[in-house]
Amino acid sequence: MNEHDELACSLQHNRVSRRQMLWLLGAGSIGLTSLSGCATSPVGGGSILVGMSEEEEKRVDAQVSPQQFSQDLGPIQDAAVNRYVSEIGQRLDANTHRPQMPYSYRVLNANYVNAYTFPGGAMGVTRGILVDLDNEAELAALLGHELGHVNARHAAQRQGQAKVAQVAVAGASLVGSATEWGGLISMGSQFGASVLLSSYSRDNEREADALGQEYMVRAGYPASGMVGLHQLLVDQEKSSPSMLQTMFSTHPMSRERRDTAVQLAENRYAASRNAPPGRERFMDNTASLRRIKPTIDACQNGESAMGGKQYGKAEEQFRSALKQTPRDYAANVRMAQCLQAQDKNRDALGYAEAAKKIYPQEAQSHKLAGVLSLGLRDPGAAYNHLDQYDRLMPGDAGVTFLKGVSLEGMGNKQEAARHYSTYLRQTRQGKAAEYAQSRLQGWGYLR
Repeated sequence: MNEHDELACSLQHNRVSRRQMLWLLGAGSIGLTSLSGCATSPVGGGSILVGMSEEEEKRVDAQVSPQQFSQDLGPIQDAAVNRYVSEIGQRLDANTHRPQMPYSYRVLNANYVNAYTFPGGAMGVTRGILVDLDNEAELAALLGHELGHVNARHAAQRQGQAKVAQVAVAGASLVGSATEWGGLISMGSQFGASVLLSSYSRDNEREADALGQEYMVRAGYPASGMVGLHQLLVDQEKSSPSMLQTMFSTHPMSRERRDTAVQLAENRYAASRNAPPGRERFMDNTASLRRIKPTIDACQNGESAMGGKQYGKAEEQFRSALKQTPRDYAANVRMAQCLQAQDKNRDALGYAEAAKKIYPQEAQSHKLAGVLSLGLRDPGAAYNHLDQYDRLMPGDAGVTFLKGVSLEGMGNKQEAARHYSTYLRQTRQGKAAEYAQSRLQGWGYLR
């Protein structure tokens, strides 16, 4: 009996194994393709090879960014903090080379240290880095750096160099790991932005730094804010090198970049030295988030332990986070994933259900509850959870596949076949596609 037949038999008898459930977590991915061509750089005016037109950059934003922001557990449930960060972003983007782009800003529930933007300007700042900044100038430097990537069209250039834009939009583990935690983090990526944004070249990073420092000075901030931002990251690299290397993978760090920021602040932008860094304003506007910094720190420690498969230590950290902030969405989701990794699916489902009640508009807890329900031999409940996810985050091919699995487990072959067919129209690569095709062939829908 091959693995497809084994899963089909398990579904028929509601006996999905832990190994099969973990496989289901990472099932499903699709991509999109973009043609390359030459364009004029908005920054330097020279010719650059790009893989997306400006309209395609905007379309990628609209299609991909909601999925990735949800992977990072959605915007924080603090409208005032999100509004504040958006105000700083708007102050900066008005001074960029491409002010016409549809920039948008949000603080994400992710605990890792990072910020990222999509090609059209949809930007996410993790709560993990926001609580470590010291003033508004450092926040402006962080946002300015991301704006630098958009304005220099780095993502578009990378796709031009590669000839094809391979954009992960749904259902796939962004780190591509075969480990159990690799499967788990596909439910709520702790390790950063999509493959489209990862591994910028060092020249890209230097240019984004230079543009970001220029934009923040234009907006009235001291150039030293970029120095402070890089010093923060260098300090974190020294205290936890392996964690920062993983968490900040989209922005390779080096003391060279900090030293360059120092030189620019002391020379080209020396006139900005007396500009206010906005520390009091920053502290006032981020006070509500900084109050839960111990919770965020505990979540970071728990995620690091999960990465090392130290599940007992991770559970201890997540319990600490929940003791301090019981209604923290991210901590509840992470605890559910941690318990799932220890085969404590019933307890895990309780935390996933709690997360759903805390933040019903965010999709990841619904997806997690769905897969847990499959593991608990309740395909009907699994389908309902996954359907809720689908309503919140439509277009996720992986969830279409999982709904098909749930329907098969319920004995509804006709609807399961419809979902498998829909999935195969989106992708024909990977084990999920192989399984869907094998079921359709076995049921006589395909020859």
